[in-house]
Amino acid sequence: MRRRTWAAPLIIGLAVFSLILSFVPATAAATDEDKTPERDIMMSAEYPGVVVPKGEEVSMDLIFNNRGRKGEDVAVWVSETPDGWKAKIKTYRFTITGVHVPPDDTKRVTFEAIPEEKTGHGDYRFRVEAKTQDGRFRMARDIRVTVTEETEADTEDRGVKLTTSYPEIQGPSDARFEFSLEMESKLDKDAVFNLFAQGPNGWDINFKPAYESKYITGVRMKANQSKTLAVEVKPAVNAKAGEYPVLIRVSSGDAKAEAQLRVILTGTYGLEVGTLDGLLSLDARQGKPSNVSFYVKNTGSAANHDIKFLSFKPENWKVEFTPERIDIIEPGELKQVEVVITPYEEALVGDYSVSVTVEGEKATKSIEFRTTVKASAAWGWIGIGIIVLVIVGLFGLFRMLGRR
Repeated sequence: MRRRTWAAPLIIGLAVFSLILSFVPATAAATDEDKTPERDIMMSAEYPGVVVPKGEEVSMDLIFNNRGRKGEDVAVWVSETPDGWKAKIKTYRFTITGVHVPPDDTKRVTFEAIPEEKTGHGDYRFRVEAKTQDGRFRMARDIRVTVTEETEADTEDRGVKLTTSYPEIQGPSDARFEFSLEMESKLDKDAVFNLFAQGPNGWDINFKPAYESKYITGVRMKANQSKTLAVEVKPAVNAKAGEYPVLIRVSSGDAKAEAQLRVILTGTYGLEVGTLDGLLSLDARQGKPSNVSFYVKNTGSAANHDIKFLSFKPENWKVEFTPERIDIIEPGELKQVEVVITPYEEALVGDYSVSVTVEGEKATKSIEFRTTVKASAAWGWIGIGIIVLVIVGLFGLFRMLGRR
């Protein structure tokens, strides 16, 4: 009887534990499914920028990634095609106008661009657009193709080929930009190729082997060998925002090739705040406004927009700015700002700190004013009156005593 009494609870406990284990994975799966959005799809280009020689076709994948729980029918088309080119979206068999992307899946189609015979060197931009059937998701991607210039001699015996997947890089003016170039020798013998770069004045441009930090000016390649080179570009200190071309050339005897790179500078952002005389203190009286001025200077290479002023002050004090904001400050420009500080009417005599923050588009700077609150002038006159009365009283007292 004791064994049967002990076995029954054990069997029931194991059954409950098994039921819990079977329930937990199902709950976890349901939770994971709840985290997946019902609809979420995006389009991307395999290579948003390429460099090709004149006359060469461009072909790359367009990638559709559906991260939702619902399959999507997506219409896709080339909305902008530059003059001298023909472009289409296709698969390995035929031209298409749409693609079905199952839930939690990825589909690839091919973007193809064919140049006409008259199409010369230069930069060309294609725009690919896509949208779902209900128009809820609209996508657009730009594909930039740079066609390099060739002479008849280059066409007859070029001997080497330069390609890059990313001919354009964008960033601030104080950044270092690194391009990756694929160099392919078409010679049937070993050769040493000289490396040459031409960019804006004052820019520092160097070649490096892939994944190495040393600088090189030439590279030895075996017959029909390919190597990856890195081109490091450092803009000049005073470079302003804009687009800048960088020409890369490799040569070995009659064999030579060129690649056109482009750096897009967004500029740097910096602010300087101070007073013309360098003083950061002022005197004030209770309840009376006191003026002080400071300047704001744009020390960056890009214009700074929407400059605002914030203050951190003692309780019940007032701080007002003239002007209340600055719409734009160009690089190197300096503007004056007037500040009116009014202490609280019942503020105690002493030193106080008033902090002013200048908040720009992508830069912030603060300045602190030491404000000394002095007693009201009326109290000074009252004190003088009391002293005069004391003197008059003492004088009258001395006269009375002198008579006696």
